[in-house]
Amino acid sequence: QVQLVESGGGLVQAGGSLRLSCATSGRTFSNYAMAWFRQAPEKEREFVAHIDWSGANTYYADSVKDRFTISRGNAENTVHLQMNSLKPEDTAVYYCAADRPPYSGYGSEYDYWGQGTQVTVSS
Repeated sequence: QVQLVESGGGLVQAGGSLRLSCATSGRTFSNYAMAWFRQAPEKEREFVAHIDWSGANTYYADSVKDRFTISRGNAENTVHLQMNSLKPEDTAVYYCAADRPPYSGYGSEYDYWGQGTQVTVSS
């Protein structure tokens, strides 16, 4: 069983930055594609960013493109989300997710989920 634990959330002013981290258990992290999703109050969960198992390919939602960067450290079994130029509409609970082989494709189905970390951006 894989466990995902997010950290790094908090309160930040608009225009500020936060870096989220997702620590994973298990020895097969390097085989997993990883992603971040978010869910704002009374809204559906939405895709934010995805990185493939190698780290060579990344995908972003249009709403965060050029502001957020997803990266992974396979030696540390972690995935990060660097969030810059934050806006109040980025306020949400952010979830880390893992997709094991055979891969479902970015933004699609994921096999493991973390508990989430709250990000609040004040105006």
